[in-house]
Amino acid sequence: MAGSSNPSFFSPDVTTARRFYLDLKPDGHRQLSVVCGGLEYCTPHYAINRKTFPFYSIEYVARGAGSVKLRGKAYPLRPGTIFSYGPNKPHEISGDPISPLVKYFVDFSGEKAPGLLHFCKLPPGSVAQVFPPNTLASLFDELIETGLRLGRGNADLSAKLLECLTFKIAAANAPIKGVETLAFATYQQGRQYIERNFLTLRTLEQISVECHTDKAYLCRLFRRYDQHSPYQYLLRLKMNHAAGRLQQSGVLVKQVAEEVGFADPFHFSRVFNSILGISPTAFRGLREGS
Repeated sequence: MAGSSNPSFFSPDVTTARRFYLDLKPDGHRQLSVVCGGLEYCTPHYAINRKTFPFYSIEYVARGAGSVKLRGKAYPLRPGTIFSYGPNKPHEISGDPISPLVKYFVDFSGEKAPGLLHFCKLPPGSVAQVFPPNTLASLFDELIETGLRLGRGNADLSAKLLECLTFKIAAANAPIKGVETLAFATYQQGRQYIERNFLTLRTLEQISVECHTDKAYLCRLFRRYDQHSPYQYLLRLKMNHAAGRLQQSGVLVKQVAEEVGFADPFHFSRVFNSILGISPTAFRGLREGS
């Protein structure tokens, strides 16, 4: 843990933490400054009750359960829940004694801070859910690693990583109301079915039949919650798998095409090129030439 003592706004109800501190009195002229951040393993009795806070903050639940009260309304906390608060935004956070919270946080300030939160649809005092639930963990880990390293330019890099984080939140945001609906559950079922069976799946019809819905509705759900159509997602998983196989010595393009469900290797090559921007033969040559 960086720093010899914790700021007064940190809760003592934490068993283990990995935190960094960059500048607890940031320069008011900087457009965006990361103040501190980290990962906290909370006690079963974790509780926070603040009337205000000196910085803007994003918190992200990695594991466990609890609740957060913002603007007088209580929301459940579960893996993938993300919420924000800031100056003059009262907030209460409590953990579940049976399933203690493990959560990331980042505190920041500057003129750009409110705009970034509005951009990712997480204005101070709001709650959202990201999908998949673990989608933000790697970026938070990178932010922590950067903050813990002492070096020139780390403050600027941390600010850029914070901006990347807001872009990621915007892309992965699934509104709280949508999480509990049948529509979102159907989307999740379709996506997970594709992930489990992409090697044997051939058509959109197979996916829709398994999910007990029609093709057009499934496509609308993917447009709502994802950046790919169900069939595009299926093809991307196939081509990523194919790319991994082509990195192995002695594997033929025709063999890989058959493994991912393409009887015609020329059709496979066209799809591979359209998704990854390079032909299978040229891709395999990258390995052989290294």
